[in-house]
Amino acid sequence: MYIIGITGGSGCGKTTALELLRECGALILDCDQIYHGLLKTDRALLSDIEAAFPGTVKDGVLDRKTLGALVFGNKTALKQLNALTHPAVVREVKRQLQEKKPELAGIDAIGLLDSGLKELCDVTVAVIAPRKARLLRIMARDGLDEAAAAAPIDAQPSNRSFAARCDFTLKNNGSPTLFRKRCEALLDALLRTASSNE
Repeated sequence: MYIIGITGGSGCGKTTALELLRECGALILDCDQIYHGLLKTDRALLSDIEAAFPGTVKDGVLDRKTLGALVFGNKTALKQLNALTHPAVVREVKRQLQEKKPELAGIDAIGLLDSGLKELCDVTVAVIAPRKARLLRIMARDGLDEAAAAAPIDAQPSNRSFAARCDFTLKNNGSPTLFRKRCEALLDALLRTASSNE
């Protein structure tokens, strides 16, 4: 089993790299998706969040806007939330890897480097992009104004921090075609290395 961890801030373009990995037959584990799934199925996690952040769970459903308003811009609160959510996500990622036993997997997580997920990966890749491009992507994707789109960016580590802590860096600072070519070249090199090490 060869596991590639892909990380980077919101709006950097991780999806392009992940789609290419999927085309190579990889099992893609989207930790954001896993987290949202756990919020529907993991009652213990939901009650832990409600206990730590009263008023964020209404009728058994997490109010993401209310929680977001509490944690974005508040490093202590974000750290507290991550301490609850990261272990649950790591457990679920491990469970899926054991159950599906893929030859190739990609783990997509903004918190890859601090959650314990990095330890599962053979190699890590940071996807970085200029702030303005990220803002425009998030605004278009989520229908947000500039201030709301900036909140998650400002709450996350910098491009430099992601790049410094990963094995490889993909810069998304040109056209979509150019970025796709960079992704293809890196994934090709990584998969060749993986097969030669078998």
